[in-house]
Amino acid sequence: MSAKESLAIGQLLSLLESRYAIRVLWALRDGHAQTFRLLQDSVGGITPNTLNTRIKELREAGLMTHGSDGYSVTHLGADLLKRLGDLQAFAGKWATSQAKKAS
Repeated sequence: MSAKESLAIGQLLSLLESRYAIRVLWALRDGHAQTFRLLQDSVGGITPNTLNTRIKELREAGLMTHGSDGYSVTHLGADLLKRLGDLQAFAGKWATSQAKKAS
């Protein structure tokens, strides 16, 4: 991996590590735009101030946009969510393994 690629991965992970960032994107994964209030409800537990901050960061990163219908992911954001889709399958396997360890 080149230094440029390492830097890009580091920057992306830093953005996604921000509290609720992935959850905000994940709430938009179906491709339908959401109003601020609906997005806040979809994420759950996020304050309006934090949501505003995450929206600003994700918009600046080109992963999210705002249109007449509300907030939605950009093509770049949809590409990221597609790649994170494998996370859902992995999470199910992981949860099963954790439950087996606990019993």
